[in-house]
Amino acid sequence: MEGGSFEMGSNKYDSEKPVHRVMVSSFRMATYETTVGEFEKFVEATGYQTEAEKGNGSYVWTGTKYEQKSGVNWRCNTAGEPRPRSEYNHPVIHVSWNDAVAYCEWLSRKTGQVYRLPTEAEWEYAARGGQQSRGTIYAGSNSLDEVGWCTTNTQDKGTQSVGQKGSNELGLYDMSGNVWEWCSDWYGDYSSDSQTNPRGAATGSYRVLRGGGWLDSPASGRVAARSYNTPSLRIFNVGFRVVSLQ
Repeated sequence: MEGGSFEMGSNKYDSEKPVHRVMVSSFRMATYETTVGEFEKFVEATGYQTEAEKGNGSYVWTGTKYEQKSGVNWRCNTAGEPRPRSEYNHPVIHVSWNDAVAYCEWLSRKTGQVYRLPTEAEWEYAARGGQQSRGTIYAGSNSLDEVGWCTTNTQDKGTQSVGQKGSNELGLYDMSGNVWEWCSDWYGDYSSDSQTNPRGAATGSYRVLRGGGWLDSPASGRVAARSYNTPSLRIFNVGFRVVSLQ
C-alpha cells in the first residue's frame, strides 16, 4: 500500500492519547491473518517447536473463564481441542510473539523477501484504510458486525475462518476482531511529536497487540484500540499477520 501521513491514536482512552501525526513509508500487508494451515507449512519445513510445546501449553477458554492447559498448541482450537483440518483456514492461535517472529524469519528465508510483524503505526495506518480511509471507527465500517468478529456475533464460540466479513478500504480482512494481532513494537506511551516510521518504545516488557478478538467487546476492535502482553504469551485469542516492503 502507498505510504502517507495520518492522525494516530484517539481521545477516547488515556492509552490512546495524545493524537499525533505519523508518516509511514509504503509497505505491503497480508490480506488475512496467518492461518493454521500456513503455520503448519512453517512447522513441517523447519521442525520448529512453539513456546507452548516447549513450555506448559497455552491459555484456553472453558466457556466461563481463562485457564492455562498443558499440551495445548497451535494445532488446537480456543478450547484446547485438536482442530479438524476443515478449520485450518482459521487464524493460528496459541502462538507467542517470539513464535510469530520465527515464522516471519522462515518466510523471509523461503521467499528471499523480508517479512516481519507490522509496527504499531503501520498496523493502525492499514486498519484505517491508508490514504483511502473513510474515517470509520472499525477497519472498514462504523459497525463491527459488518467487518469483524467479537463477542456480540460469535456467541463466545471461538475463532472464525479468515475473510468471511467485509474488508476495509484496502481489501484487508479481520483487522477488527477475530484475533488480536502481534505488532513488532515494545508497548509504551505515545509522544505528541510528529514522527516518521516510529518503532515504539526503545525497550520494555510488553509487546503491542492490536485489533481485538472474538471474545472481546466491539470497543476492542476500534482502529485506535491498543493492548499489550509479554512476548511469551500464548492464548486462545491472539495471532498475527505479516508485512513486507512494497
